[in-house]
Amino acid sequence: MTVLNTNDTNFNKEFDELLKRGHMDIESVTATVSNIINEVKNDGDKALIEHISKFDRWTPASASDLIVTPEEMKEAFDNIDEKLKESIQTSYDRIKSFHEKQMPKSWMDFEENGTVLGQKVTAVDKAGLYIPGGKAAYPSSVLMNAIPAIVAGVKEIVVCVPSPDNELNSLVLATAHLCGIKKMYKVGGASAIAAMAFGTNTIPKTDVITGPGNIFVATAKKLVFGEVNIDMIAGPSEIGILADETANPKYVAIDLLSQAEHDEMASSILITTSQDLADKTLVEIENFLKTLSRTEIASKSIKDRGAIIITKDMDEAIELMNEIAPEHLEVLTDNPFNFVPKIRHAGAIFLGENTPEPIGDYVAGPNHTLPTGGTAKFFSPLGVDNFLKKSSIISFSKQAIVDLGEKTARFADTEGLTAHSQSIRERL
Repeated sequence: MTVLNTNDTNFNKEFDELLKRGHMDIESVTATVSNIINEVKNDGDKALIEHISKFDRWTPASASDLIVTPEEMKEAFDNIDEKLKESIQTSYDRIKSFHEKQMPKSWMDFEENGTVLGQKVTAVDKAGLYIPGGKAAYPSSVLMNAIPAIVAGVKEIVVCVPSPDNELNSLVLATAHLCGIKKMYKVGGASAIAAMAFGTNTIPKTDVITGPGNIFVATAKKLVFGEVNIDMIAGPSEIGILADETANPKYVAIDLLSQAEHDEMASSILITTSQDLADKTLVEIENFLKTLSRTEIASKSIKDRGAIIITKDMDEAIELMNEIAPEHLEVLTDNPFNFVPKIRHAGAIFLGENTPEPIGDYVAGPNHTLPTGGTAKFFSPLGVDNFLKKSSIISFSKQAIVDLGEKTARFADTEGLTAHSQSIRERL
């Protein structure tokens, strides 16, 4: 694991390299993804079947084989362990409660001269959810994508999930049933994004596409943006930890590994004021790595993409973390709430030693679909806003247009738009 100190003469150069952690070589796959999108756009279901045969190691006999029925989802739900069912229900309830608090309201403002101004908040008609299914299956991603769409009031939700070897994870199906999903399809990768963006005979065209995926999925979302809305361009998972000398090195180590086990490309970064904590954390990481189910993945991630940075004080540590703008940020300090005002850029902030990042992945309530690779500087977590749109409301009375009409017409005249100005003056 790379260890840096802000006093090192080459620190700035090495830190700049660390900031590139989220770079995805989208250019290298753009041509391939563009071809996939065009094939789906032009050939619809026929292209989907060909892509599944090529990438997922099975060949659908017809487009109907792509459909996952509500009965299959219900059967999966009925067959899961009761305690696990209880856990998923708890997660569902807490996520729903959190997102209900996010809902904006329509409003109108009435001025004395009869002007009415306002904003109408409306859900999109159709939402497309992409649920990853490559190296692992993520039923939690079903909850995190479906629930804000449900709370927003989306009437039609379309789910696409990869099915390598024509196999689907039963927990993904069960969670989809809990969320009331009626339309699910065994399509993955860029093909799924294209299908939800343009529609096929089998898969409906949607208005917005959300959900994480690999570089092909991320590139496809980027290319179809404008045809549909998207949530964000998400890359490999990551965690940043701010810690002082009071932090427990075992907690720090296992929390760093909780992201490293996701993917070899995941990033785990500790910034601390304590050399002693840094040293002990390295030892604990080695101890934990011997016990993990995904040791090989976590080891490569920690070695190639992990880092510990030692700073002179917490102000310096926080400023460096703001530059990193991590997807997940844990604050393991004596008084973590004291630092919240100084944190400007992070997808989700976890405060205190009893709030490990995995609690946010499942049952805390806030969404775990978060901006990665430094994009927390301008992207927000997935939420109800991703499934809503706003319309402005404007109504002028006779007195209102008298009050503001001539000013409006003069403005239009300066831009050379005489029909604009005449439209106003006809009413004056």
